[in-house]
Amino acid sequence: MLAVRGAVVDVGFEGIGEGPREGAELPRLEEALIVEWDRPETLILEVQAHLDRTSVRGVALQATAGLRRGAPVRATGHPVSVPVGDAVLGRLLDVVGNVRDNGAPLPADTPRAPIHHPAPPLGTRSQATEVFETGIKVIDLLAPLAQGGKAGMFGGAGVGKTVVVMELIRAMVTSYQGISVFAGIGERSREGHELLMEMRRSKVLDRSVLVYGQMNEPPGARWRIGLTALTIAEYFRDGQRKNVLLLMDNVFRFVQAGSEVSGLLGHLASRVGYQPTLATEVAALQERIASVSGVSVTAIEAVYVPADDFTDPAVTAISGHLDSMIVLSRSMAAEGMYPAVDPLGSSSILLDPSVVGEDHYRVAEQVRQTIAHYKELQDIISLLGIEELSPADRLTVGRARRLQRFLTQPFAVTEEFTGIPGQSVPLPETLKGCQAILDGTCDKWAESSFYMVGTIDDAKAKEAAAQQPAAAAA
Repeated sequence: MLAVRGAVVDVGFEGIGEGPREGAELPRLEEALIVEWDRPETLILEVQAHLDRTSVRGVALQATAGLRRGAPVRATGHPVSVPVGDAVLGRLLDVVGNVRDNGAPLPADTPRAPIHHPAPPLGTRSQATEVFETGIKVIDLLAPLAQGGKAGMFGGAGVGKTVVVMELIRAMVTSYQGISVFAGIGERSREGHELLMEMRRSKVLDRSVLVYGQMNEPPGARWRIGLTALTIAEYFRDGQRKNVLLLMDNVFRFVQAGSEVSGLLGHLASRVGYQPTLATEVAALQERIASVSGVSVTAIEAVYVPADDFTDPAVTAISGHLDSMIVLSRSMAAEGMYPAVDPLGSSSILLDPSVVGEDHYRVAEQVRQTIAHYKELQDIISLLGIEELSPADRLTVGRARRLQRFLTQPFAVTEEFTGIPGQSVPLPETLKGCQAILDGTCDKWAESSFYMVGTIDDAKAKEAAAQQPAAAAA
């Protein structure tokens, strides 16, 4: 050990290329090194640079507090490897595969796999054209997810990304007969504990793996935790031929950790202070998420948007790899429209008549056009009032506002806060409800009847219940 600077450690290897070790090589880039220090837990470094013929610079994947110069270091000859297979189901692991749920240690014969692995060749991949139904109305209607594809939820702080991810976990895992792998990248310890408790309550933990690199851990752990989760998912896909649902919260923290590591290594910053290797690092993670020979890894990723700036280089680098973009709107969240999904900003490559069918495509386009026309009229309404609009425009505004409220939905994960039971709505019911509003069947119903309901029949029952006191008073 030559030097320790926080998470960056310089290591020298004696006798490289001379004496009895003549011809020996320095550890390769991304190879794991083990520090043999006086602490009970193993400290693992990952080689990031060759400084000269006899020394390397590595990034620590665990805290280096108490590490001193001169400590012995051993090269492993391979990248960081993590436990995979059935033994990790129902467990919570860290970046190097250590158990963190206070449970029994993993069996000694648990297979392990390296976290660095090439993406599947393009010739072996299958196209993601099958819709992955979630039970969340606005997503299934306007930004359908692809089985074996990648979907991102984009939004700033406090607009509900984690709530939507947790609802997707609960709604999809209970009906999804596959394996779920959750990667907590730079998230809070409280959120990890809440997710663990929620999965235990839902009785889906035995088919799930939780992998965490929390925000209080070194940047190396947050930088590599996504690869750890992906390695576990790939083993179930390739080794056991099972479909895998991969959930990541939050992919922006992966980029942020990479920026920290880049700065610690002394690399010159690029645009807006990000690392010069931003596009390469994002691609190395995203391109490994693929469907191969009939089995798939389906990824749902939460992406923090700094300062609500969708032109941020990290956001644009991530969005270029996604099939579906679910954009969360701060203005909708401020109005209480939850989930705060922007119907005009969200999109999906699957929203095509040849994939979802003519009826779904037509209803989705009509919903978008109606809401878009309402947005165009909002300035006039603010200045002059809705009374100054033409009768046709007033009708469009009324239907758009009813559509916005119908696309809200009570979630099971928020039931203890709202007191409203969560609902999962099948796609045919969503199409039926939106078509009824577009056709004018519900023009005389109060807007409040559509807020936080499941199907159009629920809205009808809510409207009837509201009319009863009025009829009694009359």
